[in-house]
Amino acid sequence: MQFDVAIIGAGVSGALTARELSRYNMQVALIEKGSDVAVGSTKANSAIVHAGFDAENGTLKAKLNVEGTALMPQVCKELNVPYKNIGSLVVAYSEKEMQTVQTLYERGVNNGVPDMRVIDKAELKELEPMISDLAVGALWAPSAGIVCPYELTIAAAVNAAENGVGFFRNCEVKGIEDDGEYFTLDTAQGEIKAKYVINAAGVYSDTVARMIGDDSFNIIPRKGEYYLLDKSECSKVKHTVFVCPTEMGKGILLSPTVDGNVLAGPTSIDIEEKDDVDTTAAGLKLVSDNAPKSIPTINLRNSITSFTGIRAHTDRKDNDFVIGQSEKNARFINVAGIESPGLSSAPAIGKYVADIVLSLFPCEKKADFNPERPAPVRFREMSTEERKALIEKDKRYGRIICRCETVTEGEIIDAIQGPVGAIDMDGVKRRTRAGMGRCQSGFCGSKVVEILARELGKNVNDITKYGGESKIIYERTK
Repeated sequence: MQFDVAIIGAGVSGALTARELSRYNMQVALIEKGSDVAVGSTKANSAIVHAGFDAENGTLKAKLNVEGTALMPQVCKELNVPYKNIGSLVVAYSEKEMQTVQTLYERGVNNGVPDMRVIDKAELKELEPMISDLAVGALWAPSAGIVCPYELTIAAAVNAAENGVGFFRNCEVKGIEDDGEYFTLDTAQGEIKAKYVINAAGVYSDTVARMIGDDSFNIIPRKGEYYLLDKSECSKVKHTVFVCPTEMGKGILLSPTVDGNVLAGPTSIDIEEKDDVDTTAAGLKLVSDNAPKSIPTINLRNSITSFTGIRAHTDRKDNDFVIGQSEKNARFINVAGIESPGLSSAPAIGKYVADIVLSLFPCEKKADFNPERPAPVRFREMSTEERKALIEKDKRYGRIICRCETVTEGEIIDAIQGPVGAIDMDGVKRRTRAGMGRCQSGFCGSKVVEILARELGKNVNDITKYGGESKIIYERTK
């Protein structure tokens, strides 16, 4: 298999880069070692579109954060992905912390963040009525928002595929050779050749870079644990609420999600194992001890699940994204160290990387590029009349599989059969929300397994939760 460009890693940066390159007359491959897109850092983060006041002036993080946040509403509109411009607050609990707020404000102004204001306690209470009485003021950034990171990634990958990008899953890259014209990628699915390689491999981007002799950066996995709270808590938090940041991150935040839940977290601990996504008693206690500092009435007993994400932090002193041509090989482009604000920056990262590729490999734009992903059926959001009309066309939309999130059999089939379709339970979950409700697959899980087996032509024993050996059913007992 031979391509002009191979992108290693189908997280949000890789998928949006693939979509951007699919605008042009070039052959592009998106290569993912997991069973689906968005299965690394992308699937487990704070889902926040940051305003852009955190990154140091003059950095790529600052530039791409502000640009990406400005692009996000239009990208989400084109891809039919829910996006909410709810704004963010950095809350101070002392006059000393108000100095930090002022510093963030000045940095944000220099970064080009629009419409920010330093507000007092009275205005803070108007914006966030349940904020702690101990708060003395805040930085208000109305350009911030929230988006579902894996839905954005799936939509971008689908749109890229519909515009001609080849998608390879379960396709780990094990080695790279270069003959001066083509890279040869040794993968789990055989050799893939490409003139140019984009390394968007997340926490493994340093490993991939070393395959061409580039040891210019190391990735330090940074673990963050979260609680996801039931929708009953959503009335208590209207905006993304931060505490004042530290060197390790933005602290324990509270934020609504686009689906009506509330996120609390994350912790921030550097670890050695890049795949260590276990939650810990100590980590979750840190979240539960600190989350009520901002909103005292928040009830973490209404948690429906907890999870861990891994951020790809680099060992570089500038603490910036690593994006650009490798010093070892100009046809190899690193897109590494994409930690916060990576999600916010992703639309701009896609354009930035595409410009690098086009400077090396000029191509005309496609006349038939389609920027839009058709809106998936979201039965839970439909009116009674719309539901009736849909069921008349296809009775499978009349069978509710997931009661918590009102997901139908028809939606699950769409998720499996569509471009870059789901092949496991978590793939269905990310595309439809089946299993994301209060019971966390307790009722719908077995039905989803049956539908996957039927639609994929597999035995139920071969259906997995997230690929590999994560089988749901091992053998018949009776």
